[in-house]
Amino acid sequence: MHGLHLTADLYGCACEPALLTDAQRLGEQCLGAVQEAGLQAVATLFHHFPDTAQGAGGVTATVLLAESHLCVHTWPELAAVTLDVYVCNFGGDHSAKAHALMGALQSLLQPDSSRVHQLERGAAAGPSATD
Repeated sequence: MHGLHLTADLYGCACEPALLTDAQRLGEQCLGAVQEAGLQAVATLFHHFPDTAQGAGGVTATVLLAESHLCVHTWPELAAVTLDVYVCNFGGDHSAKAHALMGALQSLLQPDSSRVHQLERGAAAGPSATD
């Protein structure tokens, strides 16, 4: 169950505005980035949230991967996005592919600032007596 979980909070995204409001368009870009990173998409869900008094509704693009998942959430009124990339490393180390996917999405969304976190998931020895 060992894997790598990357998250990013992106602020001041200067990308094409439609990427923050058009679920299908964002989803297609995500699928392209997944393929380019060498990961395998097995299912998708692209959802648009209703418009609000603050403006256009945000979107969520989720791509289920054979290796785990990608999820992108947008807040167009804030020009902000959160990214979540998780890869299981069963049968091989997919960490470099996860980093490539995260980098491609950051390049696509063009944030003026971001906070990226990395978490190693699972343990080779399994749970300890203190878990």
